[in-house]
Amino acid sequence: MPRNAALDRAQKRGARKCRANLIGGTALLLVLGACKVGPEYARPSSATPESFRDAGAVGEAASVADRPWWEVFDDPKLTALIDQALSSNLDLRIATLRLEQVRFVREQVRSPLYPQVGYGGGVSRGRNEFLGGLSPDGGNTESKAMVDLNVFWEIDLWGRVQRADEAALAEILAVEEARRGITLSLVSEVAAAYFQLVGFDDQIAIARRSAKSFAESEQLFHDRAEGGISSDLPVLRAKALRATASASIPDFERRIAQLENAICLLLGEAPHALERSTAPRVRPPEVPVGIPSELLERRPDIRAVEAELRAASARIGVAEADFFPRLGLTAALGKVTPELDAFTSGATNAWSVAAGLSGPIFQGGRLTAQLNQAKAAFEESATRYERSVLISLGEVADTLVDRSTLIEIEDWFGLEVTALSSAVELSRERYDAGRASYFEILDSQQQLFPAEAGLSTSRTEQFLAYVRLYRALGGGWNLGDEWHSTAERRGPAATLESSPPAVGG
Repeated sequence: MPRNAALDRAQKRGARKCRANLIGGTALLLVLGACKVGPEYARPSSATPESFRDAGAVGEAASVADRPWWEVFDDPKLTALIDQALSSNLDLRIATLRLEQVRFVREQVRSPLYPQVGYGGGVSRGRNEFLGGLSPDGGNTESKAMVDLNVFWEIDLWGRVQRADEAALAEILAVEEARRGITLSLVSEVAAAYFQLVGFDDQIAIARRSAKSFAESEQLFHDRAEGGISSDLPVLRAKALRATASASIPDFERRIAQLENAICLLLGEAPHALERSTAPRVRPPEVPVGIPSELLERRPDIRAVEAELRAASARIGVAEADFFPRLGLTAALGKVTPELDAFTSGATNAWSVAAGLSGPIFQGGRLTAQLNQAKAAFEESATRYERSVLISLGEVADTLVDRSTLIEIEDWFGLEVTALSSAVELSRERYDAGRASYFEILDSQQQLFPAEAGLSTSRTEQFLAYVRLYRALGGGWNLGDEWHSTAERRGPAATLESSPPAVGG
């Protein structure tokens, strides 16, 4: 017993001394571990113009993208639909779950920065063995046991784990920006579909008015034919034109139903009729677009590509660190005994502290190939970033051209509709006075129908261009996670339920 007590005291003194040495050595190694190989990330320079093409003033800092979508698309019915889509859209839910996954991936990647603590143990009985392995012990048949608490810590001398953690964090940012991109796309898709739906309502109303106008002409010609004043030819012509206008009505009803079904899919609901505003539409307002350099900070797709570029840069550091040796510290504390009945005695105590060093000498070019691959991946990501910037500039320029030209188109269609409406009235007056033939009436009516449809289409296209512009500028970039409207954050919106019956639904 005294011998065991002395042995225990010696073991404790050795353990204390080793712990002191370990703490000092660890502090030194942590200082050394501050060195990270590999390049430090810097955003590539992008040659952006001072202003967008056809944007007007140069250097205009304000942008419609700074405003929340519910102020930009000022429509209570549309606001309710978008809020519902943000709450229930399945693609957005998938993107959120994807973001949650990559966050857990980062926790796995950065775990080697901390000591890895584990435990082990086992019991066995046999001859010339120890815990299932062959081990000479004089041919005795005995029961044996072992239990230990072990620690391993790789000292990140060259920043390999830190670079891997940097890459994982950049991947989180990329996925988060991708989710923001999906959110912006969802808002834009619902808004665009809604404005198309309102446009179809307008188109079907025009078709019904045209069919009614042709029916009135048909009746007028029929009455004159019955009185023997004219032939049935005007009646047949008017009937054919009424049929043409009426045939477009079910086609618009079909397109309305299909568009409603598409919106319901965005809302995460089964297909059903949707309610929308019946107020007359006015031209979308003139809005500031900001300066091109702001796109790099606002558009989620550019920010996502830049995050991937940052991750690619960090992976170069990971590949470079593989060329250098790795240093690991191990420690174990437990009990080991060849005789189970002596397991509780001090003589069975076991501990160890060790440091291990390993590194490559010859790998057949594998490490060099990995490094070159990482560098090529970085160059690819840099090229993708440059392409994304150019695409974004082109998208904004396209929408600005749409906005300016569609306004001009609407003005010309408005003049045409005004002139043809007057021509229809004048031709009726001339026909009643006997100074014109039926052809003048039908010709004016026949031209008025497509002119009114063209005017309605140009107005719808302006709203769609308005939506595309908001999306192209990275609208809602400063909303954070608060994408729901102010009314939705206060509580369940009641605007959808209190709306009047759907038009054309």
